[in-house]
Amino acid sequence: MRRVSTETDLSTGRWRQKQRTRQALIDAARDLVALGTAPTVEHAAERAGISRTTAYRYFANQRSLLVAAHPETVASSLLSCDVSDDPAARLADVVERFTDLVSDTEQQQRTMLRLSLELPDADRAALPLRQGRAIGWIEEALEPLRGPLTDAEVHRLALAVRSATGIEALVWLTDVAALPRNEALALMRWSARALLQATLSEGPPPSDHSGSLSARPPTR
Repeated sequence: MRRVSTETDLSTGRWRQKQRTRQALIDAARDLVALGTAPTVEHAAERAGISRTTAYRYFANQRSLLVAAHPETVASSLLSCDVSDDPAARLADVVERFTDLVSDTEQQQRTMLRLSLELPDADRAALPLRQGRAIGWIEEALEPLRGPLTDAEVHRLALAVRSATGIEALVWLTDVAALPRNEALALMRWSARALLQATLSEGPPPSDHSGSLSARPPTR
Protein backbone atom coordinates (compact mmCIF):
# COMPACT_ATOMS: atom_id res chain seq x y z
CA MET A 1 0.00 0.00 0.00
CA ARG A 2 1.41 3.41 -1.00
CA ARG A 3 1.95 5.87 1.78
CA VAL A 4 -0.10 9.04 1.50
CA SER A 5 2.94 11.29 1.72
CA THR A 6 6.66 11.20 2.24
CA GLU A 7 9.18 13.81 3.27
CA THR A 8 10.03 14.31 -0.41
CA ASP A 9 6.36 14.72 -1.29
CA LEU A 10 5.95 17.36 1.41
CA SER A 11 9.08 19.20 0.29
CA THR A 12 7.90 19.19 -3.32
CA GLY A 13 4.47 20.39 -2.26
CA ARG A 14 5.95 23.28 -0.30
CA TRP A 15 8.16 24.25 -3.23
CA ARG A 16 5.19 24.25 -5.60
CA GLN A 17 3.15 26.33 -3.19
CA LYS A 18 5.97 28.87 -2.94
CA GLN A 19 6.18 29.03 -6.71
CA ARG A 20 2.42 29.60 -6.95
CA THR A 21 2.59 32.35 -4.33
CA ARG A 22 5.49 34.08 -6.07
CA GLN A 23 3.77 33.85 -9.44
CA ALA A 24 0.55 35.23 -7.98
CA LEU A 25 2.45 38.29 -6.76
CA ILE A 26 4.11 38.73 -10.15
CA ASP A 27 0.80 38.38 -11.99
CA ALA A 28 -0.81 40.93 -9.67
CA ALA A 29 2.06 43.34 -10.21
CA ARG A 30 1.79 42.92 -13.98
CA ASP A 31 -1.94 43.62 -13.84
CA LEU A 32 -1.30 46.81 -11.89
CA VAL A 33 1.52 47.90 -14.19
CA ALA A 34 -0.79 47.36 -17.18
CA LEU A 35 -3.16 49.86 -15.56
CA GLY A 36 -0.37 52.43 -15.59
CA THR A 37 0.61 52.25 -11.93
CA ALA A 38 3.89 51.36 -10.27
CA PRO A 39 2.78 48.82 -7.67
CA THR A 40 4.47 48.43 -4.33
CA VAL A 41 4.87 45.04 -2.69
CA GLU A 42 1.86 45.91 -0.50
CA HIS A 43 -0.32 46.73 -3.51
CA ALA A 44 0.58 43.49 -5.27
CA ALA A 45 -0.06 41.50 -2.09
CA GLU A 46 -3.48 43.08 -1.64
CA ARG A 47 -4.48 42.36 -5.24
CA ALA A 48 -3.24 38.77 -5.01
CA GLY A 49 -4.96 38.16 -1.67
CA ILE A 50 -1.63 37.45 0.05
CA SER A 51 -0.51 38.89 3.36
CA ARG A 52 2.11 41.64 3.31
CA THR A 53 4.39 39.63 5.55
CA THR A 54 4.32 36.71 3.15
CA ALA A 55 4.82 38.98 0.13
CA TYR A 56 7.96 40.51 1.59
CA ARG A 57 9.45 37.04 1.92
CA TYR A 58 9.47 36.87 -1.86
CA PHE A 59 10.20 40.48 -2.77
CA ALA A 60 12.15 42.65 -0.37
CA ASN A 61 11.24 45.89 -2.13
CA GLN A 62 9.35 47.45 -5.02
CA ARG A 63 12.39 47.33 -7.28
CA SER A 64 12.81 43.56 -7.07
CA LEU A 65 9.07 43.08 -7.66
CA LEU A 66 9.07 45.30 -10.76
CA VAL A 67 12.12 43.54 -12.19
CA ALA A 68 10.35 40.17 -11.82
CA ALA A 69 7.12 41.56 -13.25
CA HIS A 70 8.64 43.03 -16.38
CA PRO A 71 7.44 41.09 -19.47
CA GLU A 72 10.93 40.80 -20.96
CA THR A 73 12.31 38.93 -17.96
CA VAL A 74 11.38 35.45 -19.19
CA ALA A 75 12.91 35.74 -22.67
CA SER A 76 16.54 34.69 -23.05
CA SER A 77 16.52 34.93 -26.86
CA LEU A 78 14.21 36.20 -29.59
CA LEU A 79 15.96 34.44 -32.46
CA SER A 80 14.03 31.71 -34.27
CA CYS A 81 15.70 28.30 -34.12
CA ASP A 82 15.54 27.84 -37.92
CA VAL A 83 16.72 31.30 -38.97
CA SER A 84 19.58 31.46 -41.50
CA ASP A 85 23.08 32.86 -41.01
CA ASP A 86 22.20 35.93 -43.06
CA PRO A 87 22.50 38.91 -40.69
CA ALA A 88 19.67 40.77 -42.43
CA ALA A 89 17.27 37.84 -42.00
CA ARG A 90 18.38 37.32 -38.40
CA LEU A 91 17.97 40.99 -37.53
CA ALA A 92 14.55 41.18 -39.19
CA ASP A 93 13.47 38.12 -37.20
CA VAL A 94 14.58 39.54 -33.85
CA VAL A 95 13.34 43.07 -34.49
CA GLU A 96 9.91 41.84 -35.55
CA ARG A 97 9.61 39.79 -32.36
CA PHE A 98 10.98 42.61 -30.23
CA THR A 99 8.65 45.26 -31.64
CA ASP A 100 5.71 42.88 -31.27
CA LEU A 101 6.69 42.40 -27.63
CA VAL A 102 6.91 46.14 -27.08
CA SER A 103 3.52 46.67 -28.72
CA ASP A 104 1.81 43.79 -26.91
CA THR A 105 3.05 45.00 -23.51
CA GLU A 106 2.92 48.71 -24.25
CA GLN A 107 1.29 49.82 -20.99
CA GLN A 108 3.78 47.85 -18.92
CA GLN A 109 6.62 49.20 -21.03
CA ARG A 110 5.39 52.77 -20.65
CA THR A 111 5.22 52.39 -16.88
CA MET A 112 8.74 50.99 -16.77
CA LEU A 113 9.96 53.82 -18.97
CA ARG A 114 8.40 56.38 -16.66
CA LEU A 115 9.95 54.71 -13.64
CA SER A 116 13.36 54.62 -15.33
CA LEU A 117 13.12 58.40 -15.63
CA GLU A 118 11.67 59.13 -12.19
CA LEU A 119 13.42 56.79 -9.77
CA PRO A 120 16.72 57.68 -8.10
CA ASP A 121 19.81 56.46 -9.95
CA ALA A 122 20.44 53.64 -7.48
CA ASP A 123 16.93 52.24 -7.96
CA ARG A 124 16.49 52.78 -11.68
CA ALA A 125 19.73 50.91 -12.46
CA ALA A 126 18.05 47.60 -11.59
CA LEU A 127 14.99 48.13 -13.80
CA PRO A 128 14.82 45.85 -16.87
CA LEU A 129 14.93 48.82 -19.27
CA ARG A 130 18.40 49.55 -17.88
CA GLN A 131 19.63 45.96 -18.08
CA GLY A 132 20.26 45.83 -21.81
CA ARG A 133 18.37 42.60 -22.48
CA ALA A 134 17.31 43.80 -25.92
CA ILE A 135 20.92 44.70 -26.73
CA GLY A 136 21.85 41.07 -26.14
CA TRP A 137 19.04 39.85 -28.39
CA ILE A 138 20.11 42.19 -31.18
CA GLU A 139 23.79 41.31 -30.82
CA GLU A 140 22.86 37.64 -31.13
CA ALA A 141 21.13 38.45 -34.42
CA LEU A 142 24.25 40.28 -35.62
CA GLU A 143 26.63 37.47 -34.62
CA PRO A 144 27.59 36.63 -38.27
CA LEU A 145 29.06 40.14 -38.57
CA ARG A 146 31.74 39.44 -35.98
CA GLY A 147 34.99 39.25 -37.89
CA PRO A 148 34.17 41.83 -40.56
CA LEU A 149 33.19 44.04 -37.59
CA THR A 150 34.86 44.20 -34.22
CA ASP A 151 32.94 43.36 -31.06
CA ALA A 152 32.77 47.08 -30.26
CA GLU A 153 31.35 47.86 -33.71
CA VAL A 154 28.70 45.14 -33.42
CA HIS A 155 27.76 46.54 -30.02
CA ARG A 156 27.41 50.09 -31.39
CA LEU A 157 25.22 48.83 -34.23
CA ALA A 158 23.06 46.96 -31.68
CA LEU A 159 22.75 50.18 -29.68
CA ALA A 160 21.64 52.06 -32.79
CA VAL A 161 19.03 49.42 -33.63
CA ARG A 162 17.76 49.35 -30.05
CA SER A 163 17.37 53.12 -29.99
CA ALA A 164 15.14 52.93 -33.07
CA THR A 165 12.98 49.98 -32.05
CA GLY A 166 12.17 50.14 -28.33
CA ILE A 167 9.36 51.62 -26.28
CA GLU A 168 10.99 55.05 -26.47
CA ALA A 169 10.68 55.05 -30.27
CA LEU A 170 7.11 53.74 -30.14
CA VAL A 171 6.07 56.46 -27.68
CA TRP A 172 7.58 59.20 -29.83
CA LEU A 173 6.13 57.90 -33.10
CA THR A 174 2.62 57.43 -31.72
CA ASP A 175 2.38 60.29 -29.21
CA VAL A 176 4.46 63.01 -30.89
CA ALA A 177 4.44 62.09 -34.58
CA ALA A 178 0.84 60.83 -34.27
CA LEU A 179 1.39 57.75 -36.41
CA PRO A 180 -1.01 54.82 -36.14
CA ARG A 181 0.57 51.96 -34.21
CA ASN A 182 0.92 49.68 -37.24
CA GLU A 183 2.74 52.42 -39.18
CA ALA A 184 4.96 53.14 -36.20
CA LEU A 185 5.95 49.48 -35.92
CA ALA A 186 6.62 49.28 -39.67
CA LEU A 187 8.83 52.37 -39.48
CA MET A 188 10.75 50.98 -36.51
CA ARG A 189 11.46 47.76 -38.43
CA TRP A 190 12.46 49.74 -41.53
CA SER A 191 14.87 51.79 -39.41
CA ALA A 192 16.56 48.61 -38.17
CA ARG A 193 17.03 47.38 -41.75
CA ALA A 194 18.34 50.78 -42.84
CA LEU A 195 20.89 50.86 -40.02
CA LEU A 196 22.21 47.44 -41.00
CA GLN A 197 22.35 48.36 -44.68
CA ALA A 198 24.20 51.58 -43.88
CA THR A 199 26.71 49.64 -41.82
CA LEU A 200 27.32 47.13 -44.60
CA SER A 201 27.71 49.81 -47.29
CA GLU A 202 29.30 52.70 -45.42
CA GLY A 203 30.83 51.27 -42.27
CA PRO A 204 29.75 50.85 -38.64
CA PRO A 205 28.31 53.59 -36.43
CA PRO A 206 30.96 56.05 -35.22
CA SER A 207 32.65 55.79 -31.86
CA ASP A 208 34.20 58.56 -29.78
CA HIS A 209 37.45 57.89 -31.64
CA SER A 210 36.21 57.53 -35.21
CA GLY A 211 34.44 60.89 -35.44
CA SER A 212 32.27 60.01 -38.44
CA LEU A 213 31.12 57.10 -40.54
CA SER A 214 33.58 58.05 -43.26
CA ALA A 215 36.52 57.55 -40.89
CA ARG A 216 36.42 53.80 -41.53
CA PRO A 217 36.46 52.06 -44.93
CA PRO A 218 33.15 50.42 -45.92
CA THR A 219 32.58 46.88 -44.71
CA ARG A 220 30.82 44.72 -47.25
